[in-house]
Amino acid sequence: MYTLYGMSGSGNCYKPALLMRQLGIAYRWVEVDLIHGATRTPEFLAKNPNGKVPLLELEDGRLLAESNAMLCYLADGSPLLPSERWQRAQVMQWLFFEQYSHEPAIATVRFWVHYLGKGEALRDRIRETRPKGYAALGVMEQQLGKTAFLAGNDYTIADIALYAYTHVAHQGGYQLSEFPQIEAWLRRVERQPGFIAMQS
Repeated sequence: MYTLYGMSGSGNCYKPALLMRQLGIAYRWVEVDLIHGATRTPEFLAKNPNGKVPLLELEDGRLLAESNAMLCYLADGSPLLPSERWQRAQVMQWLFFEQYSHEPAIATVRFWVHYLGKGEALRDRIRETRPKGYAALGVMEQQLGKTAFLAGNDYTIADIALYAYTHVAHQGGYQLSEFPQIEAWLRRVERQPGFIAMQS
């Protein structure tokens, strides 16, 4: 059985948990309190020197870090990661977009506001960062005006990757009501077989 080390409420940890549930892959969840330094202990750093969750431990003991790498590994051979070269590249494009353009703004502001409670103390940094998040949401809105899902008309791990922090963007003060295509897409994702909500 796989073991997933993660923190409840983390979008990055939710991604592989959701995928494994949808693929019918059994796994064991180990809660790791990142906020209080549990990822910086010698024991955890021996597993992941980068000191972050999620961390996926395979049945044979091998360890895989980085949420989107987990999505690619777990979804390989399933319809959620297309085998056709162009379609697969479209999925990868959105995975890179999520980590470079979306997560640094959407998830970071949420972390400052929702977890650290520093919305006022970090007001200037939030004001600087939030436009980048809105720009990323704008890219998604444009695409979702053309296709039902991000990489085309089929649900893939690209949708899992972007759903994770988009659906809780309001916790960082983002107004999703300005993005009707995204709001409709969120509901489509939530109707997929095996969907589970993120634990807070």
